[in-house]
Amino acid sequence: MQRTKPPFRADHVGSILRPAPLKEARAKHAAGTLDDAGLKAIEDREIEKIIKRQEEIGLKLATDGEFRRSWWQFDFYKGLSGVELYSTGQGIKFAGVETRAESVRVIGPVDFAGHPHLDHFRFLKGHTKVTPKMTIPAPSTLHFRQGRQSISKQVYPELDAYFDDVAKAYQKAIRAFYDAGCRYLQMDDTAWSMFCDPGEREKSRGRGDDPDSLPAKYAAMTNKALEGRPADMVVTMHSCRGNFRSTFIAQGGYEPIAERMLGEINLDGYFLEYDSDRAGGFEPLRFVPKGNKTVVLGLVTSKSGTLESKDAVKRRIDEATKYVALDQLALSPQCGFASTEEGNVLAEDEQWAKLRMIVEVADEVWGR
Repeated sequence: MQRTKPPFRADHVGSILRPAPLKEARAKHAAGTLDDAGLKAIEDREIEKIIKRQEEIGLKLATDGEFRRSWWQFDFYKGLSGVELYSTGQGIKFAGVETRAESVRVIGPVDFAGHPHLDHFRFLKGHTKVTPKMTIPAPSTLHFRQGRQSISKQVYPELDAYFDDVAKAYQKAIRAFYDAGCRYLQMDDTAWSMFCDPGEREKSRGRGDDPDSLPAKYAAMTNKALEGRPADMVVTMHSCRGNFRSTFIAQGGYEPIAERMLGEINLDGYFLEYDSDRAGGFEPLRFVPKGNKTVVLGLVTSKSGTLESKDAVKRRIDEATKYVALDQLALSPQCGFASTEEGNVLAEDEQWAKLRMIVEVADEVWGR
C-alpha cells in the first residue's frame, strides 16, 4: 500500500546535481561579478525547474536540491549562534580525494535565533504542489567529525553542557521550521555509520573523544532535540558513510549501533545506505520496532550513473522483509546526488532516470 504521509514509498535524500547555470552563477558571485540579488534570482529559477521535475516523475515530495548551499552541513551549522565557519589546513579525507579545507568550530554558547534556511524552505513550500521536504544536518554531526578539539573549553569546560545546548538549539530549529509550514524534516547524519568503522573510531579517539560512550550521548541529545515536536511533523534521519565526488569515508554494517539507533531514538524513519557491500547485510533491521517506524532502503546508488535493474532492487527489498515488514519499508537512493556543490560523478539525465525508476519500482512493489 502506498503512503499518504512521509517518508514516502518512493523518496530521496535531498541534494540534486547543480546545473550549469547555477554553477556559473556561483562562480561569478565568488569572483564578485554577480551580486547577491543576481545569484538569488538564478537560484530561484533553477530551484523552480527541479521542483517541477520532481513532480513530473511522480515523486510525492520535493526538495530544493540544496541549491543554495555549498556544503550539506556547514551552511546550516554556521547559522547557529556560537558556531563559525573557518579555513583549516586540511580538508576532510575521502577515498582518494579531499574536500575544501573548511570546517566549523564552537566559539560561544550554541543557540538557534533564526536562520536563512527558513526562507529557503518557505520558497520551496510556495512553489511545489507536493510535500516540501527540508533537510538539515543532525545534531550529532556538529560534534563527531570536528570533535572535542573544535569546542571552546572556555565556553564548555564540560561537554554535557554543550550537548544540552545543542539539543535545545535544535528544539528551537524544529519549531521554527514547523511554524514556517514544514511537516517533513530530515536530519542528515554521518556520525552513527562512522561508529561501525574501526578506523573511524580510532580517528575519533585521536580527536579527544570516546567512541564507546558517544552513541548513548548522541541518542539522548537527539531525543531531547525532538522533545515537544508537534504530532503532525515527521522527522527522519539519513545515515551516511560519506558522499563526496562519488567517494566515501566509512565502511561496515550497522550491527554495532543498530539496536540503539533504530530502537532508542524517537524518529519516524531512517534512510539507510544499502547500495554496496560496504553497508553489510539487512540483519540489523531486526531492531526496528514493529509498526511505528519506516526504513527507507537506499538500494539505488547516487555515486554512479549506471541504472540498477528493477528486478535486482525488488529482490533486495524482498531480502529485507526477512527482518522488517514490507509495510515498514520504502525505497530511495543511498545518498544525495550532490552532498556538496561539486556533486557526484554522473550526468543529470542519469540522476533523473534513477529517481524515475525508484518511483516505478515503488508503484510495482507497494501499488499505485
